[in-house]
Amino acid sequence: MENMVNIKINDREYAVPANSTVLEAARYAGVDIPTLCYLKDINEIGACRLCLVEVKGARGLAAACVYPVNEGMEVYTNTPKIRQTRKTNLELVVSAHKKKCLTCIRSTSCELQKLCYEYGVDEDHFQGNNNAYAIDDTTPYIVRDNEKCILCRRCVAACKNMQGIGVIGANDRGFDTHIASAFEKTLDQTSCIGCGQCIVACPVGALYEKDDTAKVLAAIADPTKHVAICAAPSVRATIGECFDYEPGTDVEGKMVAAMKALGFDGVYDMNLTADLTIMEEATEFLERMKEGKNLPLITSCSPGWVKYCEHYFPEFTDNLSSCKSPQQMFGAMYKTYYAQKVGLDPKDIVFVSAIPCTAKKFEVTRDHQNAAGVCDVDVAITTRELARMIKQAGINFRALDDAKFDDPFSIGSGAGAIFGATGGVMEAALRTAAEVIEGKKLEKLEFEDVRGIEGVKKAVYKLGGKEIRVAVASGTANAKRLLNEVKAGTTKVDFIEIMACPGGCVNGGGQPTQPAVVRNNVNLRELRAKVLYTADKNLDVRKSHENSAVKKLYDEFFEKPGSHKAHEILHTSYVKRGLK
Repeated sequence: MENMVNIKINDREYAVPANSTVLEAARYAGVDIPTLCYLKDINEIGACRLCLVEVKGARGLAAACVYPVNEGMEVYTNTPKIRQTRKTNLELVVSAHKKKCLTCIRSTSCELQKLCYEYGVDEDHFQGNNNAYAIDDTTPYIVRDNEKCILCRRCVAACKNMQGIGVIGANDRGFDTHIASAFEKTLDQTSCIGCGQCIVACPVGALYEKDDTAKVLAAIADPTKHVAICAAPSVRATIGECFDYEPGTDVEGKMVAAMKALGFDGVYDMNLTADLTIMEEATEFLERMKEGKNLPLITSCSPGWVKYCEHYFPEFTDNLSSCKSPQQMFGAMYKTYYAQKVGLDPKDIVFVSAIPCTAKKFEVTRDHQNAAGVCDVDVAITTRELARMIKQAGINFRALDDAKFDDPFSIGSGAGAIFGATGGVMEAALRTAAEVIEGKKLEKLEFEDVRGIEGVKKAVYKLGGKEIRVAVASGTANAKRLLNEVKAGTTKVDFIEIMACPGGCVNGGGQPTQPAVVRNNVNLRELRAKVLYTADKNLDVRKSHENSAVKKLYDEFFEKPGSHKAHEILHTSYVKRGLK
């Protein structure tokens, strides 16, 4: 049983866990204390001074996020002194903040804006000089506007503590302190992997994805262009949050209806090419197992992970699956097979993906992603960008009737659906590989050992009389730990799935932003992943190799998994970037 201590909060008695901070104890007791810099288990530094409270007998005010409770403690969270102090601290923060709220991408979802409104802040209370910084838009995926930065350091903690990378930090001191890379390098000069976890950690509009919606809208308006879009598995599990649905709400039907209302010529399910990826990847794994070459095989679906591998573990690039990601496979298939089938010139096709990931914006620019002689995918837009397009078009998302994806690419299996959750690619691949190895249907399709949101998961399965050792990691800090174990020989493994973002695509850097109060108290990864596992459970087809649309693709075009033609169109190569 957990040890408890008795404390008073605002003169009311509570029994709270003994190892709590005042902030945790208050929330345990149902009392809300505002924060700006605090992110549970990621950034607990007491820097913003918004969570200040009065502790009886203590000198001065205490930062609740780092102040431990003790038996008999008496805490006050809402006195006139505290309210005034918080208001003053907010006015100091705002005094050095670029106040372009009407045009800011985070307007109405900005945590600073919300607190300023609640505390009646006068934005011009403190006047003075402000530092000027150039906007860093040097990468295809992230824009940094330091004039909006409030120095909460949540982005720094996400990059360093959560992802184990640390390409940004606090430069200079005092009034000149700002968040930047070493030696004031722009992001494109660093080994940033584009995961976007800094964006979803930021409480204001200092970090955001490079907006590509204008390109998409221009293409839709061009009568000479055929514009198609496919949606990644996890987008249907998260985009509802942009329209005030509770996290964990499946809005696939409304999402499809909204995309059709935007005017796309084809609206497709990326689950199809998730299945196609599994067909190629499972075949590749079985071939490598037979030859004993370049093992362990490591998945290549996550472009943030691939770039991380190229920068930090270049010795493992030969272990990466040569399969393109489902996003790239869809564009490659569409501009080759489908273009030939319906008589379209690939140059007249604009292929768009709706994805949970900022790193996908980099992926579309990579070499060897042009199977038809033009880019496989022209534009990758995040879940947030898709939601903005829907709102700007005046589409009432919640009032839409459900619609279905367009044929002939409307079929996706349950295996494809779970791609968006950590462990999903591994489980999907095992469903197919196991039936190929065993030569019979599986009695149980769930590989539960690789499910869940733990950072690293390991399992051993006996297939065809042989043990298959697998591992799953999500978040690059966990990937680093696992790969170092493999290098040291302390972990023996045949097949590894790695996702750059903790929890997988459901927690991608392109997903809807949620305030710290939600991120700290709601398990977003679990709620969003549940949508995908529920979809898998309810689908008639739950294995990639039983997807009739995928079978047709091989019968009519690709011949068989791993064929020469499949390799030309559906596979790619990597770069040993090393550390810069």
